[in-house]
Amino acid sequence: MAPPSASTAPAVPSTNPRMPPPASADDGRTHIIIVGAGIIGVCTAYYLTRHPLFSPKTHKITIIESTRPASGASGKAGGLLALWAFPSQLVPLSFKLHEELAEQYNGVDEWAYRRLQTVSLEGNLSKTARVSKKQPIDIDLPEDLDWVRSDIMDGWSSLSGKESTAQVHPYKFTMFMLRRAQESGVVNLLLGKVLKLNYSSKGNAVESVVYAPVGSSAESISTESKALSDGHSSILKGDKIVITVGPWTSRLLPTCPVSGLRAHSITITPSRPVSAYALFTELKVAKGKYISPEIYARKDEVYICGEGDNYVEIPDTTDDVEVLKERCEELVKYAGIVSKELQGGRITRRQACYLPVVDVPSTSGPLIGPTNSQNLYVASGHSCWGINNAPGTGKIMAEILLEGEAKSADVSSLDPRRYFISGPLSGE
Repeated sequence: MAPPSASTAPAVPSTNPRMPPPASADDGRTHIIIVGAGIIGVCTAYYLTRHPLFSPKTHKITIIESTRPASGASGKAGGLLALWAFPSQLVPLSFKLHEELAEQYNGVDEWAYRRLQTVSLEGNLSKTARVSKKQPIDIDLPEDLDWVRSDIMDGWSSLSGKESTAQVHPYKFTMFMLRRAQESGVVNLLLGKVLKLNYSSKGNAVESVVYAPVGSSAESISTESKALSDGHSSILKGDKIVITVGPWTSRLLPTCPVSGLRAHSITITPSRPVSAYALFTELKVAKGKYISPEIYARKDEVYICGEGDNYVEIPDTTDDVEVLKERCEELVKYAGIVSKELQGGRITRRQACYLPVVDVPSTSGPLIGPTNSQNLYVASGHSCWGINNAPGTGKIMAEILLEGEAKSADVSSLDPRRYFISGPLSGE
């Protein structure tokens, strides 16, 4: 649901992307490979290093990422946290962990953690409706919601208060958690695009990943077969492999029912500081036409996102996501009508990302846990609640990987084995 530009983004943790990291050596330690350096992969690494059964003497972790950490939805999301999110099996644990992390690491300053109010707004932005009112009737909005125009609103209702809603800056949170995970000294970040999984001769277990190191030409790695035949790929062996690539999951596991929903968003530095609110809107813009942007006031900026679409197939990497200018400009336009502070503010981001959604009618996802292939695990399909549910997912994945089962929450209904079968015969 959005990331700092390259000029303001924190530096990526150091790594040599052209050579396998020291963790790839067979030194007798259990090697856990996490594919994807978004918030789910990063939190999995973090909670692994904090688990009582984890030791640098017996374990090592490689996070392999095709572009940069938090380059997808983990850097472009809204960062809303809520006890009323879904799934109910995971949310209470994750919301609590967010609060604990903020207290432990000064999240208020490090990643802009704070509690906030959430309201629903109904309004009419159509020109004819606004000019036809000889005596506009102002709606009595909350007193501190003084940066929203009350004269174009038809009504509002409270959805939740500070006791059950909070927020983080997703990019800052992801990068902070990555740095904390790397403090263990055994979490290596490897930049490379994973092309395929290598299965055992019997086909019942995953033994390694094949990847093209960053620095290989785009032309040379345009297809898996070309990358392999031209020698532009490497093999990384692992004892346990965790897929946390969100909407790209089905690229590695074709039978996994996770797809992508594209979401556009913008960020605006308002003309003056605004109060902490998350706004869910339904706004009439013309006869029979409505839009429903979500507006989140952060500490120093306001984040606005539109409705998702699946018009364009997921591209090869996050760097290839197409941003439609008209979709962003529509958000700019209507944000300016809703708020004079936003109209007079400075636009800092126009962006788009893909949210991972589970294409199974019986579940909202995510899928968390082992697959039917030995040594292969999945944590994906978190939809718009990836940031919200990342700490809970990371903690549970650490328990599954090191203890064999989830202890902190019952996520049996989210077991990937209930929804798909993986293996070399399915095309991986």
